Amino acid sequence: MRILGIESSCDETGVALVETAAPGVPPSLPPRLPRLLAHALHSQIEMHQAYGGVVPELASRDHIRRVLPLTTQVLKEAACTMHDVDVVAYTRGPGLAGALLVGAGVACALAAALGKPVLGVHHLEGHLLSPFLSADAPEFPFVALLVSGGHTQLMRVDGVGRYELLGETIDDAAGEAFDKSAKLMGVPYPGGSGLAKLAEQGDPAAYKLPRPLLHSGNFDFSFAGLKTAVLTQAQKLGPQVMELGSQIQADLAASTQAAIVEVLLKKSMAALKHAGLKRLVVAGGVGANQELRRQLNAACAKSDVRVHYPELHLCTDNGAMIAMAAAMRLDAGRQQAEYRYSFDVKPRWPLDSLV
Repeated sequence: MRILGIESSCDETGVALVETAAPGVPPSLPPRLPRLLAHALHSQIEMHQAYGGVVPELASRDHIRRVLPLTTQVLKEAACTMHDVDVVAYTRGPGLAGALLVGAGVACALAAALGKPVLGVHHLEGHLLSPFLSADAPEFPFVALLVSGGHTQLMRVDGVGRYELLGETIDDAAGEAFDKSAKLMGVPYPGGSGLAKLAEQGDPAAYKLPRPLLHSGNFDFSFAGLKTAVLTQAQKLGPQVMELGSQIQADLAASTQAAIVEVLLKKSMAALKHAGLKRLVVAGGVGANQELRRQLNAACAKSDVRVHYPELHLCTDNGAMIAMAAAMRLDAGRQQAEYRYSFDVKPRWPLDSLV
């Protein structure tokens, strides 16, 4: 069975084709995970740079321009045609409403034209299951650290659709803390990756910044106070902090990254201990941060914990994770694709509400 996945929740248009066993076929021994046949991605970063952030209307219009050419590209790379597609999956939420509607509308129109079923997928479940696309795929159960855009969550994952929320952000997420702090330092959009690059040349102990909720005794996160502390420190440092590549800017970037990483690291290790598990999955855009990976790898090795990440090119939003999540839900019998072509989207959609 071949599943076409379409992602359009924010500022990346992603399309991918995944192949899985047909329904009703007994699994092989060992079980075979769905296989990625091809994927393509268009990022809107360059378009949004002039505005310093994502402009929802522009994002929606660009998805309209990109999604069909990307679909053609993916099918060509996979040596398939649209008639070889068995299911069309799309991101139903959460995300920008207009952007989600583009992907949902195109997916349902394609499926209706082909007489194929459709499946709406949770964006965060796509991130959560994206490490199953890597060479070092995890096994259930595990604790997941989801650090994607406006979401920072710790989940206990016992199987597809079996999610227990352990903790989440109560204000700004880690990705927002990276991006907003970067903007305060004059780092061009997208700020998070730029801040991380600057931090490589800085001193993480140069400035004392808060680690919000680090000792709260629970698994919730809060990064709004850190952002305010970065603003206060930047104002004290004066214009030099806005000089791209200056040592002062690099030191503040390194100190900011150190605060975020320490909170994510210690909360993740505490969640593993609480759950009594020895496997951690890290997914989402912030999961590509090299300092976070370095410290998690070291801490997990010390505690005899296996840690899994998506491939770096699959940390950002992409169609492969949507097709993979759809395939795994179908294989697990958690959901059925439907021949219903009316659609809605869910800009707000808690992951732990899935069944």
